Amino acid sequence: MNSQALLNNRYRIDETLGKGGMAVVYRGRDLMLERDVAIKVLREDFSVDPNFRERFREEAKAAANLSHPNIVTVYDFGYDDNHLYIVMEFILGKDLNTIITERGRLRIEDGISLAIQASAGIGFAHRSDLVHCDVKPHNFIVTPDLRLKVTDFGIARVLSSINPEEEADVVWGSPQYFSPEQAAGGPPSPASDVYSLGVVLYQMFTGQLPFIGKTSGELAKMHRRAQPIRPTELNPLIPPELEEVILKVLSKEPSQRYRTADQLGRVLQTIAARLKAENTPPKGAPARRPAPAPAAGPTRVSPSAPTLGRPPSPVRQPVSASQPVRSGTAPSKPVSAADTSFIEIDWLAVGLGLMAFVAVSGLVPFWFWVYTVMFPPR
Repeated sequence: MNSQALLNNRYRIDETLGKGGMAVVYRGRDLMLERDVAIKVLREDFSVDPNFRERFREEAKAAANLSHPNIVTVYDFGYDDNHLYIVMEFILGKDLNTIITERGRLRIEDGISLAIQASAGIGFAHRSDLVHCDVKPHNFIVTPDLRLKVTDFGIARVLSSINPEEEADVVWGSPQYFSPEQAAGGPPSPASDVYSLGVVLYQMFTGQLPFIGKTSGELAKMHRRAQPIRPTELNPLIPPELEEVILKVLSKEPSQRYRTADQLGRVLQTIAARLKAENTPPKGAPARRPAPAPAAGPTRVSPSAPTLGRPPSPVRQPVSASQPVRSGTAPSKPVSAADTSFIEIDWLAVGLGLMAFVAVSGLVPFWFWVYTVMFPPR
């Protein structure tokens, strides 16, 4: 659509934010409420299909009922000029896929925080009997202060309308992120979203996808049968318990994963709390002081010592009396307390003591004289 175009004489199209296989997302302006919005306009060939329009209307209504801090709010949806559109909250930030592409992989603390927020948003949808069906980093908007919101519930389907025995004609989700049951054409479930979250976790912490294929069919086969490389082989900084969580949610069988995103989020919160406790010094402990800078001049490094950074200080082992002394070194002379201590003499105290002694000594003749006067000898 052209810039400055109007939808239903209310929503002005300003600029293109992104394009996908099903829709184009624009930044727009709600002229009635005078606020910026994000407008997702579906492809025209989808919009002209009456069955698709009805399904989209039901899904948009379900998404509009979701109100959560980690979910992009849906304001409105409609049909105009042969185009279906949905109006959403505009978030200033980047999608998670762009962030991963820029950084390669995320810090453990940042990645866990984002995963907890994504699990909270998707878990809230699960409690509302709604499956996202297309969980991927492209649908996670991250603000500059690392707050995450899940978007694009337009493909989600209401759980109560899903027949567990049905086989879908359309594979829901993106091939890089969909679950084994979605790859087989089966109906999605909350456990399917959990699997897709596991793919996102893997990508955040390793910088790459667990499965890479040239075609959608090849990816589908890998999701159903192949096992991913252990994440710690690609990033040794990943804690072991976090690696086990990632591998658990990437299980082929839905029953072996966490049932909902809420359960995954609670496990991640436990891991985050433990990591924070390990990195926080005990209350009242003295702050760590930076090590003093080394003295100027060349530093000798043994051939076996590491060459990166400062060389490690040699560790001195205690030498017992029966332990032979290595050639070329002299035994250390035993040091007594007298050699290492200094006796400090308080001369004021000594002087006062002498004066007291003299005074007492002078009183002896005086008392002898008093005695002889009072009791003269006969």
